[in-house]
Parts: sequence; structure tokens; C-alpha cells
Amino acid sequence: MPLVADPTALTAAVRTALGTVQDPEIRRPITELGMVRSVDVGPDGAGGTLVTVGLDLTTQGCPLKDTLTRDITAAVSPLDGVTSVLVQMGVMSAEQRAALRETLRGGVAEPVIPFSKPESLTKIYAIASGKGGVGKSSVTANLAAAMAADGLRVGVLDADVYGFSIPRMLGVSMTPTRVDDMILPPIAHDIKVISIGMFVPAGQPVVWRGPMLHRALQQFLADVFWGDLDVLLLDLPPGTGDIAISVAQLLPASELIVVTTPQLAASEVAERAGSVAVQTRQHVVGVIENMAWLEQPDGSRLEIFGAGGGEAVAASLTEILGARVPLLAQVPLDVRLREAGDAGRPIVLSDPESPAAVALRTVARSLAARSRGLAGRSLGLSPVGR
Repeated sequence: MPLVADPTALTAAVRTALGTVQDPEIRRPITELGMVRSVDVGPDGAGGTLVTVGLDLTTQGCPLKDTLTRDITAAVSPLDGVTSVLVQMGVMSAEQRAALRETLRGGVAEPVIPFSKPESLTKIYAIASGKGGVGKSSVTANLAAAMAADGLRVGVLDADVYGFSIPRMLGVSMTPTRVDDMILPPIAHDIKVISIGMFVPAGQPVVWRGPMLHRALQQFLADVFWGDLDVLLLDLPPGTGDIAISVAQLLPASELIVVTTPQLAASEVAERAGSVAVQTRQHVVGVIENMAWLEQPDGSRLEIFGAGGGEAVAASLTEILGARVPLLAQVPLDVRLREAGDAGRPIVLSDPESPAAVALRTVARSLAARSRGLAGRSLGLSPVGR
């Protein structure tokens, strides 16, 4: 095929096509992010037309080079007159990275917590429990996966600094990409995920006290590029410690969901986790009872951890808080739920018709349908003089 007569027109067409290619981490067009350095049209040496795209990556070690090359080639190759495509990778300069950070922050040069702004429409749910081992992280991972599967833009912040498990449960193996002081979170199952587990060597404990925990949470909220989220889920550590208080301070619009098991020892402690809302002035959305029963081959239910714990917590919190706190769901004990978490593919995706998946998906859809609370939001009112 001969070289096109109008390389200017083809160059314009290539740039338009590149506008459909998104950066896999940032989820915005590469043209909008200033990543396209150049577009050159010329002969390919075999009678055809070669399009060479110069692309500047955010970092030298970008783990998604192959993905970008594939997507660019797929977007440009179908254009009339194009017989081959070459992608030449470079790295952004300090000035380009600064411009990118400002673009991503909406014109603001310094990091801010976007979810604390009055105009934010992101629903924020902090998943809490009184004690460990009740399946709080499993609930968080599955709620996130169910919402993302329904087309919502979802982020998960693993705030359980000492006992982080969200990366494994969502199958995240990549480390976050840094653009100077901005962190691009890995994406798994269309969920943006961040955890302290992505920054410490395997097997190394995190030994921090209150001020460091607060600072880490603040950085995860401000320095991470979350983009425009519909829902942000926070997997809190068990109990009522520093992180729970910091979440209420940094995210005044956040609402609590309390996870418990039917066991009396777990439900009594779960009440304390929910009643912290009295001090933090947060709203408690409801209670999820996990490991409610084990279904037997004959269809009967074996209540391994007892019964009624979720209802008891909901009733107690309703009395303590003076507002109705419903029991959102009873999630049955299911080996498949544990296996799915270990494999990094939540059960709502791997076995969507299982009873546990159905219960969790029902909760996810009810949370997604709720309106964002008024806490921290501007009502658009101004004082009127007499």
C-alpha cells in the first residue's frame, strides 16, 4: 500500500484514535494525561505506512508497558492507510510529572483528601468489627467486588494496618506506581486498592503507634489518586482504637457497617465497635451477621456459632444510638467463600449463585442505592440579615 497522500490528515486521525486509549492505572485517556509525546507518519520500507507513536511513561519501570503497546496498536492499526505501528517508550520529565499530578488533582498542586470536600458525592463505608476473625475483610472484599461488577467505580482502603489481608483477598500482586509524591493504586476486578501490605516486605510486622497510624491513613487518602469514586470502602482493624477515631476525623461523611458472628462473645464486643459512633458522630448503616449457619446436605442448618447475635447487636445499637440500626444480612458459613478469598477472586465473582454470594450481593446493592449522607456537605445556604 502506498504512503497516504495526506500525512497531516492521518496524523490527526491517529491522535483522535489515541484519545480512546486509557492508561490502565489512572483510567483516563493517554492524550488527556499528556503521555503522547509525538506522532510520526512515514514509509515502512515495504511500500506501506508506518505510524510511530512516542509515549512518555509516568515511571521508567511502569509494569504496564506491554498493555499500553497492545492498546495503542489496536487503536491505530485499523485506520485507513496504516500498515504498521511502532510505539517508542520514554519517561516523563519532572515538569511533565508535576503537570500530571496537578491535572489529576483537579488543578490543585498540593495533596488534599478529596472525600472530605463538601462537594464530594462518594459514599464512604467503614467496615468495622469488635474482634478479629469474624470475616470483616471477606465482607469488605466481596462488597467491593459486587459493586464493581455492577458498574460502580469502587475503591478499597485496607486500614487494618496490623492485620492487612485485602491484597490477597482481591488478588493484588502489583506494587503501586509512584509519580513523585502521588501514588497510583493497583486495580483488581475493576477496584482501586491500597494497603500498607503493598509497602512492607512479606512477613514483616508493622509496629506503629497512634500518630504514625493517623499519618499513614491521611497519606492513603490524600496521596493516592483515587479518581472519581462512587463508593469507598475502608476495612478497619477490629476494636475501637486509633484508626477508627482517625477515620471519623478525616472522613466526617463516613458511615459504619458492623460485622459480627452469631456467637455471644463476638456480638457483645461488636456492640462496642458500633457504639463508638456516639463519640465520633457517625451513622451506623447496619449490621452484617457472618458465619450465620452451615447448610447441611439434607438442607438443614447447623448453627455452629449459635444464633441471634446479629439481631442482638442491631437491637442494642438501635437503643444506644437512638436510631434504627437494621440487620442487613445473615451470611452463611461456606468453605467456598474462604477458598475464593485465598485465591484472590471473591465468591460474588467466582460462585455468584452460592447463598453467601447472594446475601453479600444483596447488601452491596442496597448500599449502592443509598443516598450520600449530609455530613460534611455544603447545603448551599447563606445567612440573611434582618
